[in-house]
Amino acid sequence: MPEGDTVFLAGKKVEKALAGRVLTRTDFRHPALATTDLAGSTVLGVRTVGKHLFFRFSPDLSLHSHLKMDGSWEITRPGSRWRHPAHHARVVLEAGGVQVVGFRVHDLELLPTAEESRLVGHLGPDLLDPQWSDEHEARAVAALTREPGRELGLALLDQRVMAGVGNLYKCEICFLLGVTPWTPVSELDTAKVVRLARKLLLANAWRHEQSTTGDLARGRRNWVYERTRQGCFRCGGRLRVEDQGRDPHDVQARPTWFCPRCQRGPSPQLRSSSLKNVR
Repeated sequence: MPEGDTVFLAGKKVEKALAGRVLTRTDFRHPALATTDLAGSTVLGVRTVGKHLFFRFSPDLSLHSHLKMDGSWEITRPGSRWRHPAHHARVVLEAGGVQVVGFRVHDLELLPTAEESRLVGHLGPDLLDPQWSDEHEARAVAALTREPGRELGLALLDQRVMAGVGNLYKCEICFLLGVTPWTPVSELDTAKVVRLARKLLLANAWRHEQSTTGDLARGRRNWVYERTRQGCFRCGGRLRVEDQGRDPHDVQARPTWFCPRCQRGPSPQLRSSSLKNVR
């Protein structure tokens, strides 16, 4: 699933391409929006909240979408060959010589701009909110500490705590804190957790390459995430990958990488699948 910084960058790219332009053609390939025509409306901008996007049109209308696991917004020119099959297209927006296509985008809904909070009001503070303040941090810390016995990895993925962290950053945040993702929240400095999460997302918000090590070279961007073959980027040791999930707030287990040498704390009992991990 795209992380918050991926969604943020997608929103900025689309905003740069469309903002201030008048739509000349729209094509909604979604049952609930099939008869919608926004031609003549001006694109006012694109807002992102965690993993949600809102396209804002004049006079007071927003199109909400969520990328989920496989969605994307692509910028091209009318008549150009698409990178994805046409049957995956859900929305086509044209303005002059620019065409923006939403492929496999989900949760599409048109609503008054003033009602956007109806869809994202339940979320925690957006880690990439340009208006981020001490109040935002305090809200995230309070939400994180609300369930002190909860596993840190699960709390990080809970968008109601703070919006924007996905599985990649979950694994990397835990590594940089020196604890396993199964460590109870109560054992952490929660303000430090929130600041680190925001720092990592901010560092990658304006580029396609996501790096938590500071190195942009392929194979050197992450400490543990998806480094099953290479091993820990710090010590070179064998990594373990175990599923984490299925708590009362999270029904989908996710593969979770960690280094038993560099990270302290509880972890699931070693399974045979973990023995396949090599340096």
